[in-house]
Amino acid sequence: MGNFVNNIGVIGLGSMGMGIAQSLIKNNISTYGFDLNQDACQRLLRTGAKGVGQDAAEFAHLIDALLLVVVNGRQVEAILFSGEKPLVEQLRPGTIIVLHSTLAAEQTKSIAQRLAEYQLPLVDAPISGGSIKAADGKLTVMASGAPVLFEKLSHVFEAISERLYRVGDEVGLGSTVKTIHQLLAGVHIAVAAESMALASKAGIDLAVMYDIVTHAAGNSWMFENRMQHVLDGDYTPKSSVDIFVKDLGLVMETGKALNFPLPLAATAHQMFISASSEGFGQQDDSAVIKTFKGITLPEKKA
Repeated sequence: MGNFVNNIGVIGLGSMGMGIAQSLIKNNISTYGFDLNQDACQRLLRTGAKGVGQDAAEFAHLIDALLLVVVNGRQVEAILFSGEKPLVEQLRPGTIIVLHSTLAAEQTKSIAQRLAEYQLPLVDAPISGGSIKAADGKLTVMASGAPVLFEKLSHVFEAISERLYRVGDEVGLGSTVKTIHQLLAGVHIAVAAESMALASKAGIDLAVMYDIVTHAAGNSWMFENRMQHVLDGDYTPKSSVDIFVKDLGLVMETGKALNFPLPLAATAHQMFISASSEGFGQQDDSAVIKTFKGITLPEKKA
């Protein structure tokens, strides 16, 4: 394998992490998977993982690179640094930590500094593309970190991604790019919901409205993808309202750190917070449309 890292651990086997781990296995890369959900662990084991468990510490001595695909920065910090014998003390020096979660750039930099004390290098590598692209090994990765680390991980990124963007050598740049992307994603979902809510209020057939927009200049990837969920009346979360409460919160933090106004992101953030406070936090992010009153939305067909 030359300069490549051999044994890869994946922490977080949700829809994205599972897809990443399975893509590694399909490419004959020795893969270990970790999650509190035992069913997910067993599923990965059946796919061909070398080992699975609730705690990566058990296999820490074998792992050359550890991919973190968890919900937020708090989880990342808990996994790496908490407990009597934190994971960072059990990993071998030189083990590469790859951060796929969406964090604020400042938090990513702070984690990198703490890891450096244990000689654990960090690649800041947020991902986009959803669970289907994760399963197909076709994610988009927006990454920053030392060039030598990308050489060692080139086969890993080849296995999991369709596009790898190297946005610089400095940790934090990947996180910033992902945050700006999430600004667009969140605002697009919010405005898609607003437009379909207005159509409903005006008594326009939502399927017709959807068909027109998806074949005209007002379309966006998010409109096309998420408003189909509204038409189906199916709010099973592919990505939840609460994820955009978090991600647009990171957008607002970035704006604050740079003293930069973000009027549309602020409005969209408030819309997702409203949806969450009304009890839709764990539903699909398209459920932000439910905050509009006085309209009738399609219901799921039995």
